Amino acid sequence: MNRILVAEDEDRIASFVSKGLRAAGFTPTVVGDGVSALDYATTGEFDLLVLDIGLPGMDGFEVLKRLRSGRSSLPVIILTARQSITDTVAGLEGGADDYMSKPFRFEELLARIRLRLREDPREPEATVLTHGALALDLRSRRAAVEGRTVELSAREFALAETFIRHPGQVLSREQLLSHVWGYDFDPGSNVVDVYVRYLRKKLGVQWFETVRGMGYRLVEVA
Repeated sequence: MNRILVAEDEDRIASFVSKGLRAAGFTPTVVGDGVSALDYATTGEFDLLVLDIGLPGMDGFEVLKRLRSGRSSLPVIILTARQSITDTVAGLEGGADDYMSKPFRFEELLARIRLRLREDPREPEATVLTHGALALDLRSRRAAVEGRTVELSAREFALAETFIRHPGQVLSREQLLSHVWGYDFDPGSNVVDVYVRYLRKKLGVQWFETVRGMGYRLVEVA
């Protein structure tokens, strides 16, 4: 099980990322300042670092600089509210492996983490996710049920992708909101229920089970 270090001082975002990583099968550790980020990152106990730039004590650029000057090869994905080209270039030239701007979709961050953690970088990344007769093509962003192509909106596809990556697992409305709509969501919204109805209509009611008081689950294939 891969261990991910998350250096983020905003509690809401740190919690959002940590919960998502744990649900995806990773073991996250969260720190809230640059000094702690550097200390933890140099222990050799982590497989990847998600690094915010605006950390107190020592900013992310300095953490990254010290990591690389110490010849650490730990993969680093920068996560920041700064969106200028100058900051992007500075991060990548400073030794970051990837760069994401806030706000962000968790599924995109997860995909980038998985990409960096692949054992063999030459191995092609899976482009089609399948669950029984249900298939999602990540390139064309189209779904298929028993060979029949189904057009989905961007949000519908993202929701279906979240379900198919967690087959048989009960996903709460909060988890689905976080994964698909991002961390800056209204927890009182009924948008998840609305979009599950859309998926049931387009892909089939048999795929999505309501677990009363808990959320929804993609039914496991027998």
